Amino acid sequence: MPEILHTLLVFVIIFVVVLALNVIPVFAPPTWTVLSLIQIRFSSNVVLLAIVGAVAATIGRMVLAKLSTLIVRQKILSQSTKQNIDALKARLERNQKLTFSIFLFYAFSPLPSNHLFIAYGLTGLELKPIAIPFLIGRTLSYGFWAFTASSVAQMLDYESINARSFFSYYLVASQLFGLLIIYVFTRIDWRRVFEARRLGWRR
Repeated sequence: MPEILHTLLVFVIIFVVVLALNVIPVFAPPTWTVLSLIQIRFSSNVVLLAIVGAVAATIGRMVLAKLSTLIVRQKILSQSTKQNIDALKARLERNQKLTFSIFLFYAFSPLPSNHLFIAYGLTGLELKPIAIPFLIGRTLSYGFWAFTASSVAQMLDYESINARSFFSYYLVASQLFGLLIIYVFTRIDWRRVFEARRLGWRR
């Protein structure tokens, strides 16, 4: 019984840590690297680890997107910027299959998703349609990366695997690039893109 409680406590801690990391808007380490490091060090149940990580990450990203709506869209963005983004919002509302496909495809990749959810939150769209594809994609991708990382670690010198192997310049570069993407997202003239089929910039 104590062993079961210990395992439960460990996964509760993992859940809380992953949840917190996915609420942080920028410069949080990618979840797949954290889970991979846990799998390497402790050889946990990779399936359970992937499920717990994916559920926590999905909830965290939903919170991040909601905060993006409540804080950035409603209190920071100008009215003209909101009207511009609403052109994209209207298009996504009419094509929910596209939204599902984008989030499912993105969830399978190791790319950081914080900027995607911040941008989605700026539209003010409902969050439920993106939760399922993200959860499915992250469950499979986290399981793949954690299993792959532990397998590679067993073939290499175990002691040479450390946190620095994961938390590198990739984190800083990807986050800065993501911030640039969000800025570009708000500057694109979405109405012109959909009506004139040409990329334009808002003045």
